[in-house]
Amino acid sequence: MGLSTRHLLGIKDLNRNDIELIFNTADTFKDVINRPIKKVPSLRDVTIANIFFENSTRTRLSFELAERRLSADTLNFAASSSSVSKGETLIDTVNNILAMKVDMVVMRHPYAGAGVFLSKHVKAQIVNAGDGAHEHPTQALLDAFSIREKLGDVEGKKIVIVGDILHSRVALSNILCLKQLGAEVMVCGPTTLIPKYIGSLGVKVEHDLRKALNWCDVANMLRIQLERQDIKYFPSLREYTMLYGLDKQILDSLDKEILVMHPGPINRGVEITSDVADSKQSLILDQVENGVAVRMAVLYLLAGQSGA
Repeated sequence: MGLSTRHLLGIKDLNRNDIELIFNTADTFKDVINRPIKKVPSLRDVTIANIFFENSTRTRLSFELAERRLSADTLNFAASSSSVSKGETLIDTVNNILAMKVDMVVMRHPYAGAGVFLSKHVKAQIVNAGDGAHEHPTQALLDAFSIREKLGDVEGKKIVIVGDILHSRVALSNILCLKQLGAEVMVCGPTTLIPKYIGSLGVKVEHDLRKALNWCDVANMLRIQLERQDIKYFPSLREYTMLYGLDKQILDSLDKEILVMHPGPINRGVEITSDVADSKQSLILDQVENGVAVRMAVLYLLAGQSGA
């Protein structure tokens, strides 16, 4: 039994069986990374190139560690120090890397659809590590995996995604993944940061943070992506924080105890305060740990598809 797709370009390309297979495989790998000897020889003869055209810390390090835990050979590529800065095209860049006999490419790119475009022009398997404001599939998988681990199941759970929904690739991938697994999903934020198409995804919309938090089992807090905003969507960060920032006082005043998530990087004091981020209700460090296991599962299963 394997994945139904050769690449991981977005959650929209996965069915529920694919997601469950990734989770079950990640369960096994999580046991591996928590034992004294943390490596397995599963991808010993596979070479993976990490190609990042945007800055990244957690995602890049998580993929690199996942690859090393699987004993794969890795190449790390940063666009800022490459021939891309001299005008080389994406296809030429990747084909030059593939000429070194690379089997798989993990790519982050500022433009939506870059992974899909590349998958049609090169032979290697492509893993989308984030494309513009479009999708970030492995983040959604590790988020859903973390909910499943903590609550036993995702189906029937109520998850609210709070913040900059309009510019977030995490939000779209999370919505698609959670809906696929049978969760109820709500988005919450200023009207200007909620995309007009959101209703077509089958999610609820709420503009009152306290109402959203009282409704949910899990709150996934997103940062404001100022680097993707070409106009002002709200008067100031201070006003945003007053209306949509989560602090311990709000958390403790809710009708029930909820779990809090954040895909990072955290802007402490804006969308979430330190006492919430570091509280026992926070799953933030669980997300980071689970990211390695989930990415190990994705790479292992995709490599199996290629016969590697």
